Amino acid sequence: MRALPALAPWGQLVRFAAVGGVNTLTFYACYLPLRRTLPYFAAYTGAFALSMLGSFLLNTYFTYRTRPTWKKFLLFPLTQVTNYLAQNVGLVALVSWCGLNTAVAPLAAALLALPFTFLVSRRILRPPARTAQPPLRSGGRV
Repeated sequence: MRALPALAPWGQLVRFAAVGGVNTLTFYACYLPLRRTLPYFAAYTGAFALSMLGSFLLNTYFTYRTRPTWKKFLLFPLTQVTNYLAQNVGLVALVSWCGLNTAVAPLAAALLALPFTFLVSRRILRPPARTAQPPLRSGGRV
């Protein structure tokens, strides 16, 4: 199968942000019905897992136009860890150092975390291509 063309990094970043929006909606669409039959934390966890699976597939196929693998799937939660850490650092910095309102700071922190999360997800889902070695020249002889 032919490899799909790589997107420019800016195009990938826009697609990554769009997938984040879809992922948020997916999470909420799963959480609301699950919380009717499960305790809220179990509903949250189930919705989170389903939305992360959706995020993995959308980012693999749509954002980076690459194939999913088990290795990528198992490493993908590192993007969530990166996002969580970057948002928390941003939140504390924006509130403590910049004096930003606590109602607005989480949204700003999420925007500031976007490039970090994008870079980690790009590294996991679209690793750098290996350079092929040129064929050996044998002067026409095999």
